[in-house]
Amino acid sequence: MIRIEGVKKLHGAEYSVIPDQIEAGTFMMAAAATRGDITVKNVIPKHLDCLSSKLREIGCEVSEFDDAVRVVCKERLHATSVNTLPYPGFPTDMQPQMSVVLALARGTSVVTESIFDNRFRYVDELIRMGASIQVESNIAIINGIEQFSGTSVTVPDLRAGAALVIAGLAAQGVSVLEDIVYIKRGYEDFAEKLTSLGGIIEEVETEKDIQRFRLKNGTTNW
Repeated sequence: MIRIEGVKKLHGAEYSVIPDQIEAGTFMMAAAATRGDITVKNVIPKHLDCLSSKLREIGCEVSEFDDAVRVVCKERLHATSVNTLPYPGFPTDMQPQMSVVLALARGTSVVTESIFDNRFRYVDELIRMGASIQVESNIAIINGIEQFSGTSVTVPDLRAGAALVIAGLAAQGVSVLEDIVYIKRGYEDFAEKLTSLGGIIEEVETEKDIQRFRLKNGTTNW
């Protein structure tokens, strides 16, 4: 609860906005899903504690520095349970990204969405990529698979879009994401940052652009 007592006049001030823990967490999950090695700078590691602890629990190496977090994933991860909660619990805005990681983990994971309704709209798109997920009310039961298969999917919302990008990076073949306006609303230079990390990702406009991308990257089928 925040209580505010009004005043007659306000005055100017300076304030530094804290780093975006959801954007940072998205790159942490990208490292886990692709078995990569990513250092996320300009963060407050304390704000990422719940993400770091969960990644360690499933088998990632997580190192914390004064203003950076490094996530290294060297092998296939294992299943766990996740329950979204208000801060400092596991954030609901990281639930789709975590589900992508668990969809590739060994064993059966359970993800419980305790904050918002209708937060599993991305599951059908992941299933199109080969994921084995069953949703019952506010619970997703995830049976891990070895690898996603690239295909065409539709982005239903912001965080689901980020999760589908991660799934595409971890998939065999080319994935095409439609309705990326959601992603661009919430992530600045997302494609450029992922490309700098080694991802092969490009924003396209037409079907001809897609075919050119597939040919350029040596892939002629899904």
